[in-house]
Amino acid sequence: MELGNKIKNLRIKCQLTQEELADRCDLTKGYISQLENELTSPSISTLTDILSALGTNLSEFFSDEQEEKVVFTEEDFFEKATDESVIEWLIPSSQKNIMEPIMVTLKRGSETENDIPHEGEEFGYVLKGEITIMIGKKQYVAKKGNSFYFTTDKPHHIKNTGEEDATYIWVSSPPNF
Repeated sequence: MELGNKIKNLRIKCQLTQEELADRCDLTKGYISQLENELTSPSISTLTDILSALGTNLSEFFSDEQEEKVVFTEEDFFEKATDESVIEWLIPSSQKNIMEPIMVTLKRGSETENDIPHEGEEFGYVLKGEITIMIGKKQYVAKKGNSFYFTTDKPHHIKNTGEEDATYIWVSSPPNF
């Protein structure tokens, strides 16, 4: 582990100069420079003081835990295309999460496969076009700007009943796509 480099990265993240960090820890700027360049090693007491000044502690500093990814871009999406639709998984590996958000583009006149009753809930938001949500024997029309929400205890599917391709965000909990 490159202790000095990790301290330097924390210092920069905290927007401190070497001198400012040194002042907060009763150390010299030269000592901080040597530490960051791996020319010296701190005692546990000194390291604790430095980490405290940087807003962390020993256990967080030495933790190998990866930072949770929060923002996902198009490069992260996974796509499956058929003649009737394009499904984009917006969160990679979301099948292992509590919710599974996807973006569906359903071609004009097309429909999703009929989903049998199962445990869960589904939510959607129409970005473009018009769809009809079939739940059991009932039908509900949702247009651009509308959202929908239902429990999945009845057979259900979605049909594009508009004049253009329809695009909507669909969130299933638990995942089932």
